[in-house]
Amino acid sequence: MMMLIAVLISGCASMFSGHPSRPSGVSIQRAPNLAAPYNKPYKVRGITYYPMRSAVGYREVGHASWYGTESGNRTAMGTRFVPHGLTAAHKTLPLPSRVRVTNLKNGRHVDVLVNDRGPFKKGRVIDLSHGAAKKIGLHGVDKVKIEHLNDNISKK
Repeated sequence: MMMLIAVLISGCASMFSGHPSRPSGVSIQRAPNLAAPYNKPYKVRGITYYPMRSAVGYREVGHASWYGTESGNRTAMGTRFVPHGLTAAHKTLPLPSRVRVTNLKNGRHVDVLVNDRGPFKKGRVIDLSHGAAKKIGLHGVDKVKIEHLNDNISKK
């Protein structure tokens, strides 16, 4: 009986600790480290890419694709790629960045963490993880709108 009371009290203590809890798997967005190697100019197939210093106000319309077979590989930031996560790859956005990707075919959107570089196929502006693509009904390649997440975009 005493053990049960102790467990209940310890569980309640976290409710009043002054530290808001968040669901597991939710990370706090940190500001891009512009001095990090993944935010420096880089070259792929003879083309040099220059990452942006800031994503504030960034908006773009273009074609998105998805990737998901690279499970276990490392992203440009060095984190493990998780295909069912809500992440993306972009050639020049500062890493990490948060963007909203809207599928222009159906109006569905998803907020993703850009933590990788790519896509390096002609005509594509962003690669979504399989989980993010599935959330907006993206199969293959579709036209999307990409917007940097800041106070100007309401949470729907």
